[in-house]
Amino acid sequence: MVPIAFLVLVTAVWGITFVQTKDALELYPLFAFLALRFAIAVAALAVPAATRLRSLGRSGVVAGAALGALLAAGYGLQTAGLHRTTVSAAGFVTGMYVVLTPVFGFALFRVRAPRSVWLGVALAVLGLTMLSGVSAGSTTGDLMVLAGAALFALQIALMERYAPRYDPIAFATAEMIAAFVGFSVVAIAAGQAEVPHGWTVWSALIVTGVFASAFAFLVQAWAQQRTSATQTALIFSLEPVWAGIFGFALAGDRLGAIGWVGCAVILAGIVVSEPAAARTLARLVRVRRAPA
Repeated sequence: MVPIAFLVLVTAVWGITFVQTKDALELYPLFAFLALRFAIAVAALAVPAATRLRSLGRSGVVAGAALGALLAAGYGLQTAGLHRTTVSAAGFVTGMYVVLTPVFGFALFRVRAPRSVWLGVALAVLGLTMLSGVSAGSTTGDLMVLAGAALFALQIALMERYAPRYDPIAFATAEMIAAFVGFSVVAIAAGQAEVPHGWTVWSALIVTGVFASAFAFLVQAWAQQRTSATQTALIFSLEPVWAGIFGFALAGDRLGAIGWVGCAVILAGIVVSEPAAARTLARLVRVRRAPA
């Protein structure tokens, strides 16, 4: 239950950052924002990671960099899409990785989730569909966020393979470094290397860098040593619920009755999937120990 509680906390942090990031992007360039976000994440992990990075070895560095590149591409698409659509719409579309993660898990590693997990996925998708009526987002923006969600699902599925092999602090730091380097190159090439000003931008950078990046992906690397990719994705489907709540409270979005019912259905999907957690873990042990 402790890993699950921490993953739920991560979704709450991600939910509020939709509002903060959208506000910050009105004042500061996209790629500069993302480069600084991950620079702050690297700085937050630097001290505990300093003596652990060598434990990764060459294979761990490559794996961490690859998953960090997926995160960077996903966040680039998600953040660009968020700039073109509403907070609630972006939260809903991002939540579609709940159904994509089991698909990637099966396609890559032939991992079959129990029926109760698929029932939970179905309920979560139904709830997400209800939440889609919250607001009318831009089609272009929504498609960009959907592409980002697909990359997040792929990262979660691959983390299933790599998380048990490496120190979570070292691995999360490798991911953050890869994302920082990638966004720095793009920001410089795009002429966006400028110093941020104002509390709106800096508060968004601190929250997304320290809590939504360093803390969140450290928790994911640690928690996925103890739970499955499908279950992680189901818990992460709470992200659009929080995005809807914070969008309502802070950005003026309105959920409506159907939207709130959708939140309840997503929660029901997570509850339904819980009895299968132990069986899922047992069936995944062989995959986790298999060579890459």
